[in-house]
Amino acid sequence: MEMLDKAVFVTALLAALGAGLMAGLFFIFSNTIMRSLGRLPSADGMAAMQSINTTIQNPLFLGVFMGAGLLSVLAIIFAFVDWRYSSSVFLIAGGIFYLAGSLLVTMVFNVPMNKALDAAVPGDAGARLWQDYLINWTRWNHMRALACLFSSASFILALAYRGAR
Repeated sequence: MEMLDKAVFVTALLAALGAGLMAGLFFIFSNTIMRSLGRLPSADGMAAMQSINTTIQNPLFLGVFMGAGLLSVLAIIFAFVDWRYSSSVFLIAGGIFYLAGSLLVTMVFNVPMNKALDAAVPGDAGARLWQDYLINWTRWNHMRALACLFSSASFILALAYRGAR
């Protein structure tokens, strides 16, 4: 296996794993965590989510989240540098799914909602914000979960097609 083939293989494999980890994280939030927080009194749910928003900003999470983004960029570059129709299309798809559906959605939608929640205080206005947050944040989180799942699947298919040449 030549050097470029090894680089593409490692990049696609690690990108698939990173996107898969993120898909699982986003899935568990949509399926379980947000539902659980929604069952709590507003002030308690808000406080718990504020704590999660602070705690999740750690080197391990950020390494996987941002690392998968960097690997997605590399995969797209490799797709064009070493064009092989089927595998290259899946490398590009995997990268775009991750970059647009995970990083972009997070930065444009989820992070601003997190900042608004972090600034909120319990009470009537806070309770209204919390109810809107539960609905809207979770909707965008569903998008992130699906995008990461599609990204991971695309990177896996790219690997399969590269191996089938």
